[in-house]
Amino acid sequence: MMSATKEDVEKFLDGNPAFAQGYFNKKLTPGALSVMAGIPESKVDFGMLQELSQIEEGQILFDLIKEMQENVNMEKVVFKILKRIVALIQADRCSLFMYRERNGIAELATRLFNITTESELDDCVVHPDHEIVFPLDLGVVGNVAQTKKHINLKDANEVRVRFHFSSFVDDLTEYKTRNILASPIMNGEDVVAVIMALNKTTGPHFTTEDEDLFLKYLRIASLNLKIYQLNYLLLSALIFRGRNNIERQFHKALYTVRAYLNCDRYSVGLLDMTKEKEFFDIWPVLMGDQPPYAGPVTPDGREVIFYKVIDYILHGKEDIKVIATPTLEHWVLCTGLPTYVAETAFTLCLPMMQSEPLDDSGWTIKNVLSMPIVNMMEEIVGVATFYNRKDGKPFDQQDEELMEAMTNFLGWSHLNTDTNDRMKMMENRKDIAQDMVLYHVKCRDDEIQTILKTRQYFNREPCDCEEDEFLQILKKELPGPKKFEIYEFGFSDFDCTELELVMCGIQMYYEVGVVKKFQVPQEVLVRFLFSISKGYRKITYHNWRHGFNVGQTMFTLLTTGNLKRYYTDLEVMAMITSAFLHDIDHRGTNNLYQVKSGNPLAKLHGSSVLERHHLEFSKFLLADESLNIYQNLNRRQNEHAIHLLDIAIIATDLQLYFKKRTMFQKIVDLSKTYEDEKKWVDWMSLETTRKEIVLAMMMTACDLSAITKPWEVQSKVALFEAAEFWEQGDLEREVLEKQPITMMDRNCAGQLPKLQCGFIDFVCTFIYKEFSRFHPAIQPMYDGLLNNRKEWKAKQEEYEAKQAILEAQSGQSGGYIALLNSGLTGAVIIQNLGGFIKNPILHQQCNYSGLCCSSYLTVSHHLHERMCLP
Repeated sequence: MMSATKEDVEKFLDGNPAFAQGYFNKKLTPGALSVMAGIPESKVDFGMLQELSQIEEGQILFDLIKEMQENVNMEKVVFKILKRIVALIQADRCSLFMYRERNGIAELATRLFNITTESELDDCVVHPDHEIVFPLDLGVVGNVAQTKKHINLKDANEVRVRFHFSSFVDDLTEYKTRNILASPIMNGEDVVAVIMALNKTTGPHFTTEDEDLFLKYLRIASLNLKIYQLNYLLLSALIFRGRNNIERQFHKALYTVRAYLNCDRYSVGLLDMTKEKEFFDIWPVLMGDQPPYAGPVTPDGREVIFYKVIDYILHGKEDIKVIATPTLEHWVLCTGLPTYVAETAFTLCLPMMQSEPLDDSGWTIKNVLSMPIVNMMEEIVGVATFYNRKDGKPFDQQDEELMEAMTNFLGWSHLNTDTNDRMKMMENRKDIAQDMVLYHVKCRDDEIQTILKTRQYFNREPCDCEEDEFLQILKKELPGPKKFEIYEFGFSDFDCTELELVMCGIQMYYEVGVVKKFQVPQEVLVRFLFSISKGYRKITYHNWRHGFNVGQTMFTLLTTGNLKRYYTDLEVMAMITSAFLHDIDHRGTNNLYQVKSGNPLAKLHGSSVLERHHLEFSKFLLADESLNIYQNLNRRQNEHAIHLLDIAIIATDLQLYFKKRTMFQKIVDLSKTYEDEKKWVDWMSLETTRKEIVLAMMMTACDLSAITKPWEVQSKVALFEAAEFWEQGDLEREVLEKQPITMMDRNCAGQLPKLQCGFIDFVCTFIYKEFSRFHPAIQPMYDGLLNNRKEWKAKQEEYEAKQAILEAQSGQSGGYIALLNSGLTGAVIIQNLGGFIKNPILHQQCNYSGLCCSSYLTVSHHLHERMCLP
C-alpha cells in the first residue's frame, strides 16, 4: 500500500473544503489552542480564533480606507490593495489595466504591472512610454472588459481556446501563465479598469474562496478608482463649465481642489496679457518723460505685471484673499519667485527657511513649489505657488505631478474663457452690425409718410393714430386690385414704380383678409413691406422688382389659381410673406460663386447658401417689433408661420427642386382619382406633408414665373437676368481667374435663345404642365411658357442660320469671329434673322430694377452687338 505524501493531502483537502472544515473543528482541541496561544488550557475560548481573524481583517480594511482618505495618489492606494490581495489568495502576481478610449477605439492599458508581495510601488507603476495596450477583442482582460463579468480560469489551455489568449507578454517577460482570476471595476454601466491575478502559488488553481476574497477586496479598489475618476471628471467639468472670467474660474477650481493640495498655503498670480501698449502709454516714453521698461518679460515678450493675486490660506482658520493690483511688497511677490517663474517658465521646487513670520499667526515659509500656468497657446497666463507641505517634508515628485496637472487644467480653462470672451465679442459685433443694417433697411418715419400719410390727413404721427384712421388712409392711398391687375398671371411691373409695388403688396394682405383676422397692426404692415423693398439690393435682376413679382405670383396662384382652398388663412399669409422675402439681400451671384470665392456665407451655411441667408435675414426683420406682422399670433400660430417660412425660402434652391418633382407628380395623379372635388379638398387640407410639398413647388413656380409672362415682358426680363449672369462671369474671370460657363460668359451672349430653350425644356416645362393639370385655372402660365418657348426657338434658329451663312462665307469654322471683324452690314443678317429684339426694346423707356434707360440700352446694345444686329 502506497503512503500519501504532503502534496497529496493538501490537494485532497483543497478539493474537499467541507471535509477539511469538519476535520479542523474536530481536531482543534483546547490543548492545541493553549500551545499555539501560550495561555493556560482553562482560559481557552474556541471563539477567540475567529475574533482574532476578524480583528486582523478589520484593521487591514481600516488602514486601506484611511490611506484613501489621506492620499489622493490613486496608484499608491490601489498598489497596497493589490499587494494585500496577492498575499491573501496566494497569487504569484497581480496587475491593474485602466480602460480608455482613443480616437473612438476602446482599449486597456497597464497602469500597475506585476505586483508581488515583495514589490515596491516605483517598480510597478508603468510609464506611458512603456505601457502594454490590449484591444477589447484580444486576451482575457479584453474579454472581461467587454462582457463586464469576472472570470476564474483554472486551466491555461482553456484560456487559449476560449479567449484568444495572447502569449506575447509571457514571451516578453519569460513568464508562464497557468491560471487567471480577473474582474472588471465598474462605475455604474461603465468599465473603469480590469484587475487580474495570475497563478495560484499554493494550489493548482484559484478556489471559490479565493474568488470571494478577491472580489471583496476589489470593492475597496473599485471605490478608490471611482473616486479618482469622479474627481477627475468633476475637476474637468468645473474648469470647462465656467465661462464668466478667468479670475472667477481659477478661484472656483482652486477652491474646489483645496482638499487635495497637501500644503499650508497656495497663491495664484494672474499676469497681464497685454502685448502692445496703447499709443497714449507710449508717448511719455518717446517724449523722454518716462524711462523705457527694463524689468522682466515673459518668453513671448510681455511685461511681467501681476494684475491680481489670490491667496488661499489652509492652515488655522481657512481664508481666501483677493488682492487687485498687488504691490511688490506683497508677501508672495517680495520673494521674487513668481516673477522668476513668469520670466523663465521654469518650475521651482526648493526649501526656503524664513526666520521672520509673515503675519500675526507666526507662519513662516519652509519649502515652496512654484510653476507657470500655461494656456493652449503656450502663453504664461499666471503663476501658481504652493507653500509648506503639511507633514513638514519637502515637496516631492508626486506633489509636483499633481499640482502640474492642476495648473495644466487651469491653463486649458483660460483658453475656454478666452474663447468665450471672443464669442461674446463676436456676438456684440454681430449685434452692432445688425443694428447698422436695420438702421439702413428699416422704414424711416419720413418714408412711411409716402404711404401712411398721417401728417397730411390728421396732422399727427402714426404713433398717435388709431387703427381705424390707418384704414381710412390706406383705402384712399392703396391702388386697389384692378389698377395694376394683381390678380392676373400676366402681371407686369414695368409701369409701376417701386413705391407702387410696395403699395400693391400691402393691398394683397387686405385682399386675402388676414389683416383684420390676425390683428396685424397696419403701421407695422406698411413698415414691413417698405423695409422688405429696402432690403433688396440695387442689382440687375434679383432686386425688389423680382421679389415683388414672386410675391404677386404666389398671391395669384392662391386666389386666381384656386390653390388657397387647401390652406388656412394663416398659411396663406405666411406663404405670401415668404414669397416677398425669398431673395432679400441677394448679392447678384449664385451659390456656387459664394463657395468658390470663399464668401463667409458659404462658410456659415453648408448647403443652400444664399437661401439660408435670405431666411436668416427674413427672421432678423421679423424679430424687430416694429416690423413683426406676426406679433399678435399665439405661440403655436407663430411657430407654424415661421415653419412655413423655412420651407418656402429653402425650397427656392433649384437643386432641391429635382428632389421634390416626383412627390408633387404623385399628388397631382392622386387628385385625379377623386370624383368628388369636395372630398379631395377636405382630405388634402388635412395632409400637412402634401401641403408642404405643394407649397415648395409653388415657390419654385413663382420664382421662375418670368418665363411664363407675355413675350414682350419675358424678352426684356431675360435680358436683365442674362446681364446679371454675365456680371458674375466677369467676376469669375477677373477675381477667380476662371473661365465662366457659357451661361455666364458675355462673349457667348448670342447663345441666349438656345440657353433659354434648354432651360424651359429641362426645368420649367414639368412644373407648369403639372400645375395646369393639378388646377386648370393655372393653364395660362403653361400657355405663356409654350409661347415663349416658340419665340426663343425661332430666335435660336435665326441665330444658327446666321452662323451657317457666316461660316459659308468665311469658309472656315471661325466664321463667327470673322463676322465680328469683317465690317459686314446687317442687311444679310436681317434677311435671315428678322431683327431679333429690334427697336421696340431699344426705344422702350424701362426703369426695371431701378436702372436708368441708358443702362438698359447698354445691355440691349451688347446683345445686338454680339449678334451683329442693326
